[in-house]
Amino acid sequence: MNGVSVSKVAQLMDLYNFLPDLDLKGHRIMVSDVNRPALQLSGYFEHFEQSRVQIIGTVEYTYLQQLDSEKREKIYREFMEYDIPAVIFCRDLQPDETFLAVALEKKLPVFGTKRSTSSFMAELIYCLSEQLAPCITIHGVLVDVYGEGLLIMGESGIGKSEAALELVRRGHRLVTDDVVEIRKINEHMLVGTSPDITRYFIELRGIGIIDVKTLFGVECVKEKQQIDLVIKLEDWKKDNEYDRLGLEEEYTEFLGNKVVCHSLPIRPGRNLAVICEAAAVNHRQKKMGYNAAQELYRRVQENLTKKSEEDED
Repeated sequence: MNGVSVSKVAQLMDLYNFLPDLDLKGHRIMVSDVNRPALQLSGYFEHFEQSRVQIIGTVEYTYLQQLDSEKREKIYREFMEYDIPAVIFCRDLQPDETFLAVALEKKLPVFGTKRSTSSFMAELIYCLSEQLAPCITIHGVLVDVYGEGLLIMGESGIGKSEAALELVRRGHRLVTDDVVEIRKINEHMLVGTSPDITRYFIELRGIGIIDVKTLFGVECVKEKQQIDLVIKLEDWKKDNEYDRLGLEEEYTEFLGNKVVCHSLPIRPGRNLAVICEAAAVNHRQKKMGYNAAQELYRRVQENLTKKSEEDED
């Protein structure tokens, strides 16, 4: 089933459940947008976005309070006839007994929060966008290196987990080993997370499973990370040509988003952790406007021009 469960969103957003006896199983949110039903509570239901989470703020709440009880119950029933995923009261506002009674009758989840309406809506939209984002699962290791999300890929047994462990020992943070869940948050952002069952575990051949969080501490792990750079590990082949300058970027694609990708040949004696660190810092430097390969090219061109001018003299 698509969507995200109402109970999970309530947990992520730290919401108070006004109807704890209501079974939330089967209640799911399918869209990331939200709606403030001011017009609907006044009786106008044209173009009502019933699939959205409904947010009750001060305006809606004070309007309802000034109505007589009979009219208020009529509006409640008309409002809850629609298939609404959930209603959330902001600013610590308390729904009246009639609202809760009708909601329980219609099996409509009702939650509350102390946060202000506008800021809470922004947080909720971001949370839902993340939870409802398109998702794929790939084989790899994701590490936060100097703030850059480094996704290490390659064939099984090539040394991805060992490189991640060495990076953790050097002070960087593990996001996930072996299985990476990639979500497309928007056209420019991919976020990687770990499945719950393997979170913070690393598999080392010959040793087995180790718990990074327990062995090295909470400062060495991270729950999620934007993917900024991909390193593909591959066996060294003498006949292959490898990029030695890096003037042109190579990319790999996930869910339609392009990510800078480097192919790294593996050979005995190469320190993968140091190379990964250098790749992450170099990528960060490029984002800040400095490209070492272009600087070298510029110097070579200046030197050739200078020699040409000296020869003419």
